[in-house]
Amino acid sequence: MAYSDFTIPQLKQLFGLHLIEDRPLFTTLPEYPLPAHLADTLKRYLPLALNMNTEKARSELLIAPLLTEFKLLHHDAISLFSGVEFNVDDSKGLRGRCDYLICHNPEQLAITAPVCVAVEAKNDNITGGIAQCLAEMVAAAMFNQQQQIEVKTIYGIVTTGMSWRFLALEGQTAIIDITEYSIQTPQIIFGLLRQMFALSPPAQP
Repeated sequence: MAYSDFTIPQLKQLFGLHLIEDRPLFTTLPEYPLPAHLADTLKRYLPLALNMNTEKARSELLIAPLLTEFKLLHHDAISLFSGVEFNVDDSKGLRGRCDYLICHNPEQLAITAPVCVAVEAKNDNITGGIAQCLAEMVAAAMFNQQQQIEVKTIYGIVTTGMSWRFLALEGQTAIIDITEYSIQTPQIIFGLLRQMFALSPPAQP
């Protein structure tokens, strides 16, 4: 078994997860102004990503530019990994490749605790990616525990590039945000990412 094989019932049975899916995850929606070049990149790439309309194209043209810029702006606080193997516990099926992982640690040569956000890219099927993302979040929580680092909340994102849906795992309680956010308002997505890590504004060059 790998992350992509899990179903919601299996996650509930194996890890005792309790799902909350009927309320917003965030009480406020902080916005953060995008760097001008990122706003321009998304504006230029969006029509191409829509017309190509594949998971790979949307990941490369929409998701990767936004996450990469987030990493570069906060290079002294976080690390970003793309397409990496994240094998935490083979016996529990917590193994496989993650589209993106974000750690609250600037070390970039290897995945280092605390792993705080798992991002799963899906082609027009956000609901279908929730179980896989939750499995990766369970693995992130276990990885942090193995490294003896306590993290209260592990976040997850399932995105088509166009739509972004956020998840949170606290203990055995998983909250699936009832709201989806659009790449048309990337300043909200950026703001929520910053809120997850409680980041202060980056230093000006």
